[in-house]
Amino acid sequence: MPELSPRRRLLVLAICCMSLLIVSLDTTALNVALPAMQRDLDASTSGLQWTIDAYTLVLASLLMLAGSTADRVGRKRVFMAGLVLFTIGSALCSLAPNLDSLIAFRMVQAVGGSMLNPVAMSIITNTFVDPRERARAIGVWGAVVGISMGAGPLVGGLLVDSVGWRAIFWVNLPVGLAALLLTLLHVPESRAPKARRLDPVGQLLVIALFGSLTYAIIEAPNAGFPAVLPFAIIALAALLGLIWYEPRRTEPLIDLRFFRSAPFSGATVIAIGAFAALGGFLFLSTLYLQNVRGLDALHAGLWMLPMATPMFLCAPLAGRLVGTRGPRLPLLIAGTAMTLSAALFALFEAETSNVTLVLGYALFGIGFGFVNAPITNTAVSGMPRAQAGVAAAVASTSRQLGQTLGVAVVGAVLAAGVGASSYKDTFVSAAGPGWWILTGCGLVVLVAGLVTSGPWARRTAERTAERLESAEIRDSSRVIA
Repeated sequence: MPELSPRRRLLVLAICCMSLLIVSLDTTALNVALPAMQRDLDASTSGLQWTIDAYTLVLASLLMLAGSTADRVGRKRVFMAGLVLFTIGSALCSLAPNLDSLIAFRMVQAVGGSMLNPVAMSIITNTFVDPRERARAIGVWGAVVGISMGAGPLVGGLLVDSVGWRAIFWVNLPVGLAALLLTLLHVPESRAPKARRLDPVGQLLVIALFGSLTYAIIEAPNAGFPAVLPFAIIALAALLGLIWYEPRRTEPLIDLRFFRSAPFSGATVIAIGAFAALGGFLFLSTLYLQNVRGLDALHAGLWMLPMATPMFLCAPLAGRLVGTRGPRLPLLIAGTAMTLSAALFALFEAETSNVTLVLGYALFGIGFGFVNAPITNTAVSGMPRAQAGVAAAVASTSRQLGQTLGVAVVGAVLAAGVGASSYKDTFVSAAGPGWWILTGCGLVVLVAGLVTSGPWARRTAERTAERLESAEIRDSSRVIA
């Protein structure tokens, strides 16, 4: 990849952030639209879960394939293909006549989305070669995630109330087309020095694992445990298959050697915990504000401003802290704030009082605002540049898997608690176990952030990077010989 001028590098960063903005904004804005979609499309609680999870599930399943494919055939080419598919999928979602069609079109959207975030991160990693400059660029990237997550509920509420829930998908069309044109003109092509071979068996095992696990969790309250037991068994078999099969491949879909790095493993666990908390938090909050308090989408979005505002403010601050002081402090702040927020709802039924509701939202906004930049930076720091696409894809997969599981688990717990009753009568008590699950997710962020961000953890990252680079040199020597 040619050396770019500082101005051109910033332009590439801005283009990559545009793709991230529409993907992240789409996910959070859609949460506010769930009650309107429920009324419009006559959807059950599990139907609402699938509206969110069909997207995140496909995204999680294909991210690693997209990252390795981009390293192989060209990052710009795959990135542009992703923009085209995501824009087409958004247009189809806006026209969906029923719930089944919407879920199918969300999956089309997700195929395109899988080619955006990890590939954009790989482009950024290879554009900013100086470590400090790269850390600042990744900080900006993480800040955009926080900002889009915070703005999503407010933007979604405004669109749903003024135009309708379909307008959430219309927003993606001009942004996607603009990003496509700018990528064509200004982003240089790049690829890994050594092309990675496809791993169809590994890809099928990942799809089987994520799909079966999510189906079992979402459908268990309605279908019963015996009906979903086969899917749980398939998920376990797929996990064991990955653990057995992937280390035996020269170029695996998931390089398990990455997990010898404590910071990388920690980033994976933190991403799952943090985004599970986000998915569950937004799902519970949206249904409570609109179905229990009876607010319209706009006022529900306004009620989430105490969460959105700290996300706006803390996400850029977290990026700067990661660039200057490393990931530990932002992770400890994030884990503490997210734990306190969920515990407030679990212990004191915070949603029943305006003061505690605002406090709980503000704490969660602070926590999530601080968490994303250190996840991204830790996942790719120390990894060889040739592996940037795969490393970034694992981090992105962890985020999407976490959000999928958060919605699936918390939604299943809520559905089991509500049963045949109305939300208004039983929501607060039914949501209690869900809030305790989210409290556990906050503790995961806190403990993993503390354990995997110290000197010992950094040494494991250095040793892992040395082994990976040595292995690449040996493989290259064999090819030349």
